[in-house]
Amino acid sequence: MYRPFTLSRTICTLLTAVAFGVCLTPVRAQSDDVARAIYISGRVSVLRGGELALSVNDPVRTKEIIVTGPDGYAQFRINDGSTFEVFQNSRVTFRDNFNPMEVLQLWLGKIRVLIDHHNGPNPRKVSTPTAVISVRGTVFDVTVEDDEGTTLVAVEEGLVSVKHQLQAGDDKYLKAGEAIRIFANQPLAKMAGSPQGMQQIVDALKRAATDAIYNHPGASGGGGPIGTGGGTTTGGANGDTGKKKGTGPGGAPGGG
Repeated sequence: MYRPFTLSRTICTLLTAVAFGVCLTPVRAQSDDVARAIYISGRVSVLRGGELALSVNDPVRTKEIIVTGPDGYAQFRINDGSTFEVFQNSRVTFRDNFNPMEVLQLWLGKIRVLIDHHNGPNPRKVSTPTAVISVRGTVFDVTVEDDEGTTLVAVEEGLVSVKHQLQAGDDKYLKAGEAIRIFANQPLAKMAGSPQGMQQIVDALKRAATDAIYNHPGASGGGGPIGTGGGTTTGGANGDTGKKKGTGPGGAPGGG
């Protein structure tokens, strides 16, 4: 009698452990699928059955689209400590699918991403209609400049790899101070110019972003911009990325 009793108790213990793990997994995944607004300035909305204005501490969940107006700027934090900033005239989906590595899908406009890696490597991806940017822990800017999905990636800190969504070819790796522009109908190629010239591009993006923040008074609570030093300053891109608001390739959301 002892043997069946031991086996039965072991099975019960295992089933309880499995059930406990299954119950915890959706909770963990769900909590990780939230980006919370930590700073809002100007018109910043989420598309949720309609366009709803966002305030500080409001959540944005998987597959929801963040929209900013011509005066809009926002900062968001996800549970792993990473942050991202969304600039004016932008449309970005938070986790366009349920893959935890896929953080953002930028359709139009400018974002700046800071991937937290204090607890070790943190592989994440950001996508645009023409590019996939893969990172482990770094600070970089991404701009979708037009309806064709022309994408500018500039790295401030760390290393990123860039893959073309539409053209065959090897990935390109960018270090701090390097930039690349991706065109829908062309293979990848690093932007021509000296390292000093590329660093000037990155510096120009950072200055433009800082100007955008401080020229938009009336922020909604939550403190203020993430500082102007130490690798957490907002970045952006050159040019008026809000000049077109049509539907982008691959089913990108329409303008709002």
